[in-house]
Amino acid sequence: MNPWPVLLYDGDCGFCQATVQFVLRRDREKTLRFAPLQGEFAAALRARFGELEAVDSVVWVPAGGEGVLLRSDAAFAVARYLGGAWRLLPALAVVPRAIRDRVYDAIAARRHRLAERRACLLPAAEDRARFIP
Repeated sequence: MNPWPVLLYDGDCGFCQATVQFVLRRDREKTLRFAPLQGEFAAALRARFGELEAVDSVVWVPAGGEGVLLRSDAAFAVARYLGGAWRLLPALAVVPRAIRDRVYDAIAARRHRLAERRACLLPAAEDRARFIP
């Protein structure tokens, strides 16, 4: 069980890597961990949670690892975690999940074109320990 929340991201996606950098810059608590979907941690989670088999975008794993949140629910969890003005974003949860996830999927389908992947994500030295293989 993980004692901290984890954000899974597509390690082959420049947009996803930019999102991780965005979250790192705004993370006041510094307890959030990050792991690529292509890594060992994500593989172990896929074995526990079958719904992750076809997932290729952001996944929120709450502290304790008792479940996972996908798509728009994961984005809302990140916003709640960041706090500040970002905590207002989950107010959009009044929109039915099917609609929210359709919008999320439309953005996710274009994410590789939204930001080029020029190089691997290299976190700053002080953030490296927060990345799980």
